[in-house]
Amino acid sequence: MKLLYLECNMGIAGDMLMASLISLFDDRNKILDEINAIAIPNVKISLEEKNVCSVAANRAVVKIDGKEEGDSDSRHCHMKLSDVTKIIRSLNVSDKVKNDAENVYKIIANAESRVHGCEVGAVHFHEVGMFDAVADVVVCCYLIDKLKVEKIISSPINVGSGFVKCAHGNLPVPAPATAEILCGVPFYSSGINGELCTPTGAALVKYFVSSFNISTPVTAYKIGYGAGSKDFETANILRAFLCENNSNDDIAKLCCNIDDMAPEALAAGCERILDAGALDVYQTPVVMKKGRLGTMLTVLCSIGSEDKFAKLIFKHTSTIGIRKSVCSRYVLDRKIQTVQSEIGEADIKTSTGYGKTNIKPEYDSVQDLAKNNDTSFEETTEIIYKTINGKNF
Repeated sequence: MKLLYLECNMGIAGDMLMASLISLFDDRNKILDEINAIAIPNVKISLEEKNVCSVAANRAVVKIDGKEEGDSDSRHCHMKLSDVTKIIRSLNVSDKVKNDAENVYKIIANAESRVHGCEVGAVHFHEVGMFDAVADVVVCCYLIDKLKVEKIISSPINVGSGFVKCAHGNLPVPAPATAEILCGVPFYSSGINGELCTPTGAALVKYFVSSFNISTPVTAYKIGYGAGSKDFETANILRAFLCENNSNDDIAKLCCNIDDMAPEALAAGCERILDAGALDVYQTPVVMKKGRLGTMLTVLCSIGSEDKFAKLIFKHTSTIGIRKSVCSRYVLDRKIQTVQSEIGEADIKTSTGYGKTNIKPEYDSVQDLAKNNDTSFEETTEIIYKTINGKNF
């Protein structure tokens, strides 16, 4: 299993995460060209080397109209969620990246609405609503998608302490919107005076991270160092580890029986739970007490994320009780590769281990190519398999 582990001992901000993720790629200039080709309005992104407490790290530089955020005459614009969504929808990225970016911004908007006591649509973004923050969110979503990791884990978040100057005055750390976003996320303060976790960083963690502890051994094979813009006595860096977990691991299984929901509503709920990062979600027909037909809903998730998915099950189903158990599983080593077929690029999943190798095109790739080439799913799969058979996996 390919994992991404984020070490947030000095908190997390969008630009720090961006820099650490870019550092995981071998050809960083190519990645920067791809990022700038996304065409975020008025934005240019570059990477600069920064020595942080004798550690060679990288800092993401996001400039709007040639000015970096924080410059005295840098461009500031306040936007509503609808404005941000319109920008994201216009960008040169996949629908998945657009959806991820929109969902991250919805987390921020919901937190701001609770803090200010207004409707989500009426929220005016200040710090998080400018083009540099849009760039942070979209680019991080793009890079995470490109890394093709199957699971993202984070350490608990160091939020800092003291006060931070915001558009509304001096506010305690973590800032109110950040604190709202971090509900349900483990965080702490090491006593460092300053804001270490921004709303953007908190929202990215909230959306992508499925667990806040490493429950099984992993092997790291690449590390990215993202430097923050501020300097402290402690090295202000975020480390991103690309890891493999080839061992058998434990997962949590959450089950409940349901007999009073419309099938469409239950199907929609399952989809929402799966989109939130569950390992698997499935329904089993069961006969309940008094001979009533019902459905047993089963959600598989990583250890440490049980509370998150229990809340989602309660939210999206009518159940009033959930059974929890821990299961050990055998897992084949899986990786995603991209091949160029005669009708376009396709993602291929290869699973190996226990004397067996499985090679299969990813469903989404087949669907996209079938739509783009007006071919059937079966025809498209056949074409991709012809390409696979000609390559050494």
